[in-house]
Amino acid sequence: MEEIFAERIQGVPRSFIREILKVSLDPSVISFAGGLPNPAFFPVREIRNATEKVFADYGAKVLQYSNTEGDLQLREWIAARYLLKKGLQVSPENIIITNGSQQGIDLLGKILLNSGDKVLIEEPGYLGAIQSLSLFKIDFLPVPMRDDGLDVDSLEESSGRHKAKMLYAVPNFQNPSGITYSETNREKVAAVAAAKRFIVVEDDPYGELRFSGKPARSFAHYIPETVLLGSFSKIVAPGFRLGWIAAPRWICEKLIIAKQAADLHTSSFTQKILNTYLTENDLDSHIARIIEAYGSQCLAMQEETSRHFPDSVTFTRPEGGMFLWGRLPEGMDSMELFQEAVKEKVVFVPGNPFYTGATKTATFRLSFSCVDKETVAEGVQRLARALTDFCILRN
Repeated sequence: MEEIFAERIQGVPRSFIREILKVSLDPSVISFAGGLPNPAFFPVREIRNATEKVFADYGAKVLQYSNTEGDLQLREWIAARYLLKKGLQVSPENIIITNGSQQGIDLLGKILLNSGDKVLIEEPGYLGAIQSLSLFKIDFLPVPMRDDGLDVDSLEESSGRHKAKMLYAVPNFQNPSGITYSETNREKVAAVAAAKRFIVVEDDPYGELRFSGKPARSFAHYIPETVLLGSFSKIVAPGFRLGWIAAPRWICEKLIIAKQAADLHTSSFTQKILNTYLTENDLDSHIARIIEAYGSQCLAMQEETSRHFPDSVTFTRPEGGMFLWGRLPEGMDSMELFQEAVKEKVVFVPGNPFYTGATKTATFRLSFSCVDKETVAEGVQRLARALTDFCILRN
């Protein structure tokens, strides 16, 4: 029956993380796999109160169809947040509310990409972007990640050899590596983008989750035409499926058409609830509690991996976000380690889904967002035992 399906879906990878989550349903399994925000910080009571207020204030009107761009008050809140947190002047008219920032990637693909177009992407890179953009039958131009951000020489070489349409980047606490681009790196990447004339898409779902270091400027400070993706999933709750695109007006006009064709508009009901929550509560205090927990859990994971893993296994040291990125000695396959880890009832994400062409890699991702210190300690010990068993099997 394969012939019945469109060519665009052929070869598009399944989300490996969703497959791992099936294993994680076993309560005896410790999961370092999912990139999930901690449900302990979902503001359930406040959202319940916001929902009741929305019905009291708007009644049945809030359940009606609405405009494609999204709730104006919510877009104004986002614009004010950009000015407050990033010093960026963004007009509410240039913001479109989406079903999570993931829909933003899809909509951008629909309006910008033709089959065979070249897209620059971080390596390793966000697997949700790899999966979404693969639907458009584009050619990926992977650019290696360094400790301070993108390998600028590689970026310059790839974009010089090929006519790239866009760069997709997660410059703050990158998924999966946890790396944050330095200010110097951002400036150099922006200079290449300006010279080679490709669109920069900056996805920033983790940017507010900084627990150490100093924030760096957005690419939009260097390139006003930068397309910005944002999300409420990591700072409020992912179940809202609310994100946004902030883009130049000439891009927004096409995005509105694509979104109308896709779903008419994002739920006006959930937008009103979220906006009411944001205006009736102290979001910064809420985020501060998340940061305190994630920072503590990240430190615990770093300490436990240092204690139980040999020096030949290295890890990044993130300044925020939700992930550590590990690297085994060269020649090892993290997918094989994963099989041993499952036997020890601990799971993580092997590195290969984060690469556009790799079938074997020594890298892997650990998430610390949903595990307390005690669980981190037990999970890392299980993973260390799995590594020992893996090394014995190899020898």
